[in-house]
Amino acid sequence: MKLRELKELTLEELYDKRKDLYRELLNLRHQSALRKLDNPARIRQVRRGIARVLTLIRNMETV
Repeated sequence: MKLRELKELTLEELYDKRKDLYRELLNLRHQSALRKLDNPARIRQVRRGIARVLTLIRNMETV
C-alpha cells in the first residue's frame, strides 16, 4: 500500500492494517521456513509496510 493511501486511513483502520500485516509477515516467515515461499522479497515489503503504518500511528497519536 502506498503512503498516500495509508495517510487517508483513520487510526482504527491503521490498527487493523498493522494487525493484518503482522499476520502476513508471520505467514511468510512460516512459508520461508518450509521452503515454500514464492517471493522472498515480499518479507521485506511487508516489514517496510509495518514500519510505515507504525510511523503514521505514532504521528496521529501525538497530534
